[in-house]
Amino acid sequence: MTELVLIAHNLRSTHNVGSLLRTAEGLGVRHVYLTGYTPYPAAPADARLPHLAQKMDRAISKTALGAEKTQAWTHDDSIFEVLETLRAENYIIAAIEQTPNAIKLPDYRPPRKLALIVGREVEGIEPEVLSVCDEAVEIPMFGKKESFNVVQAAAMALYHCRLM
Repeated sequence: MTELVLIAHNLRSTHNVGSLLRTAEGLGVRHVYLTGYTPYPAAPADARLPHLAQKMDRAISKTALGAEKTQAWTHDDSIFEVLETLRAENYIIAAIEQTPNAIKLPDYRPPRKLALIVGREVEGIEPEVLSVCDEAVEIPMFGKKESFNVVQAAAMALYHCRLM
């Protein structure tokens, strides 16, 4: 079975973060890394102003429904430090993104240890982050829209990888 971690980089929506934590917990993700400016739940020794930490925590908990307390997660400003650590632990780094060389999700066979990255809700993952990924995985679209919501995309990819 694939050991999965999820990296949510530079998301803006607290509701997406809460839903990602809930989805990750339900699919047995080992750890969720919230990087860049992604909002995160209140944490011990939180460096944010207390009222800001509480505000973010309340908003995230609306969709996390307690997963913010049961799913392992950390916040790190630098995705590159997180990727370096995961690579040292033998994780393959895969972006969920539409790129010219992306592997279609139905054809994707996950490695034993996989770190999946989801990025900004509208713009996607930044080119400088994509450039350090080992691979990209694309979810084929069948309608007129060009992409899925970040949470739905993560859920589809994580579920696929969990089944393999």
